[in-house]
Amino acid sequence: MRKKTRWYAAALGLTMAGAFVLTAGGASGHGYTDLPVSRQKLCQNGSVTNCGDIQWEPQSVEGPKGFPGSGAADGRICSGGNARFAQLDGPRTPSGGAWPTTRVNGGRSYTFRWQFTAMHATTDFTYYVTRQGWNQNHNLARSDLDLTPFLTVPYGGQRPPSTLSHSGTLPSGLSGRHVIVAVWTIADTANAFYACSDVTF
Repeated sequence: MRKKTRWYAAALGLTMAGAFVLTAGGASGHGYTDLPVSRQKLCQNGSVTNCGDIQWEPQSVEGPKGFPGSGAADGRICSGGNARFAQLDGPRTPSGGAWPTTRVNGGRSYTFRWQFTAMHATTDFTYYVTRQGWNQNHNLARSDLDLTPFLTVPYGGQRPPSTLSHSGTLPSGLSGRHVIVAVWTIADTANAFYACSDVTF
């Protein structure tokens, strides 16, 4: 009887440990943009250093959905309101330099690409860009953005593949440095994923 009790205890322990590993692994698996390259991807690939935890978890910039009416607060948009990833919010990199930019052309088609480590049921993908003359010297706020998305890609509750690309026309009339905010809204949770990409028109 004692042997059987020990065996059950050991089996239960292994089961619980396995469940914990699965839960812990799943908690950090989501998605991010790499076209145009996002701030979290720049931290993950070593182009920007001193980023803290985000270098290990570029896919985890998750915050409340509903942007721009609700969602991540002003000044914390690029981190999705997640204090662990606050390095993404600053107007300069954690090392003090300018965020590297991707060159883009207004009025032309651009292909946006997401990489996913967990494929959630999806409402849509929306894209916002800073307005001409925005304040580049503080953490990004709604007042810096054109709050009408220039691209919305409905997804009807489907789950995306591990890599998803879609194209849209970039706004015309912009020049110089700007930030594109990509928002992946999840259909069956209260959250969304945020990615900020620095671009030069």
